[in-house]
Amino acid sequence: MNVGIGLPIGDPTTLLTWARRADAGPFSTLGLLDRLVYHNPEPLVALAILAGATSRIRVQTEVLLAPLRDTSLLAKQAATLDRMTGGRLVLGLGIGGRDDDHQVTGIDKRTRGRRLDEQMAVMRRLWSGEPYRDGVGPIGPAPARPGGPEVLFGGFKPVALERVARWGDGFLAAAAPSWAGGLFDTVRTFWKEYGRDGAPRIVAQINVALGPQDVIEDAQANMHAYYTFTGMADQMVAGLLTTPTEIRDAIARFADLGADEVMLYCYGLDPNQVDRLADVL
Repeated sequence: MNVGIGLPIGDPTTLLTWARRADAGPFSTLGLLDRLVYHNPEPLVALAILAGATSRIRVQTEVLLAPLRDTSLLAKQAATLDRMTGGRLVLGLGIGGRDDDHQVTGIDKRTRGRRLDEQMAVMRRLWSGEPYRDGVGPIGPAPARPGGPEVLFGGFKPVALERVARWGDGFLAAAAPSWAGGLFDTVRTFWKEYGRDGAPRIVAQINVALGPQDVIEDAQANMHAYYTFTGMADQMVAGLLTTPTEIRDAIARFADLGADEVMLYCYGLDPNQVDRLADVL
């Protein structure tokens, strides 16, 4: 079971410390959230810097809100980062649910799922070295991974889970073990229906804070602010895991469900959490 670290978003200047410690430890991946109308760092820019400061750990968007971005530019940015990191980029994509993020980009929220499907068709074509259209393109550079970086999709509805089989390489599950199993099964069913070889890679997510009470309170406050828009921030914060036993048990439950990797998402800024979490594994 691979275990990654989801980076806090409250202060971009701390992320180099987090990344270097994680790269030196047992962790497989660095993940970073995406918002536009928020104080988080832009994930592709931030992960490019973190990739340059590390040597082996993967860098993952979790999830990048692709419909808010220009398709060809996103394809070029992802291919560049994938090539320059030697294939360490994992492009986690989603459609987003915040009204303000869509308002400031002029993207119609009602069509964001359809737009993502259209974007994937274009990006897969560009990553394969084909022209954008007749007489235009191709758009390089060629990614390190043939056909483009690994693409994972997040989501909960059947159309999002089907997208994994249609366009992706795997699934990002921001769900508790108690109900993630059904999502995993649905993704695997779509995968077989589409005649895909092998199996989708399944990446689960656990929200954690490990340390003194001030670290836990910092994580709770940041997490509550991030999820206020859902109207379910209190419930989200209540699910935050704050002890080694809780974290180990959740990892074990996801392993039993067949997850390939678990991301330990941190909202508190204390980088010493990296070392504490390493001791849990």
